[in-house]
Amino acid sequence: MIDQRLAPYGVLALRIALGVMFIAHAYLKLAVFTVAGFEGFLGKIGLPAILAWPIILAELLGGIAILVGFYGRAASLALIPILLGAVMVHAPNGWLFNAPNGGWEYPAFMALTALAYAMIGDGALALKRTEWSSADRAQTTASAEA
Repeated sequence: MIDQRLAPYGVLALRIALGVMFIAHAYLKLAVFTVAGFEGFLGKIGLPAILAWPIILAELLGGIAILVGFYGRAASLALIPILLGAVMVHAPNGWLFNAPNGGWEYPAFMALTALAYAMIGDGALALKRTEWSSADRAQTTASAEA
């Protein structure tokens, strides 16, 4: 049984956590690893260095969109390929992310969390809801009328 009174706030908590994590990882790449360092890492694993800025910007802007609920579900789905790429990069290192060069459990968790959020809905206090179906439109209309 789903508690309909609290469910939107549970999704809000999920949305905040997911958005903050994406923003934190973009910041990590900018401030700690540096763009040049991240470009070097991408080159070391056989990916073009030119992907550094698109990945950083996707994490930053996608994280902000998720955090404030501005088409957050769509942003969440758009970030899943980046997360699956991170899973592939870290898979040879083992399961735990504290393994040398990081394991794959954290990006896998983030990918599943992003998918769950996209499937559940935007939750409370979303700025602009992602509407894919008539049920989404009906929920948005009902929320606006309440």
